[in-house]
Amino acid sequence: QVQLVESGGGLVQAGGSLRLSCAASGRTFRSLAMGWFRQAPGKEREFVATISWSGGTTYYADSVKGRFTMSRDNAKKTVFLQMNLLKPEDTAVYYCAADPADRFPRRSDYDYWGQGTQVTVSS
Repeated sequence: QVQLVESGGGLVQAGGSLRLSCAASGRTFRSLAMGWFRQAPGKEREFVATISWSGGTTYYADSVKGRFTMSRDNAKKTVFLQMNLLKPEDTAVYYCAADPADRFPRRSDYDYWGQGTQVTVSS
């Protein structure tokens, strides 16, 4: 089992930045690929970014490419999502997810999920 706890959400003006964190516990962190997803009101959950177990490879949704950066610290069992140049359409609940490393890269159907953290971008 893997437990995931997100933090760092909040309210920010358009053009601003936020840094989300996700702390993992349970299964060996290095055995996991990690992902970020988001769900806006009335919409389906969508893929945002994913990172390999080593942190050496990342993939992003086209909508966030060039603005968001995903990273991980295996010693601290934590992944991060640095979000810059935020837009009102980035408003959503952001979820951290974990998946066995040998399934990387995937954009859906992760095995473990956090509870989410709200990000609101005002115009």
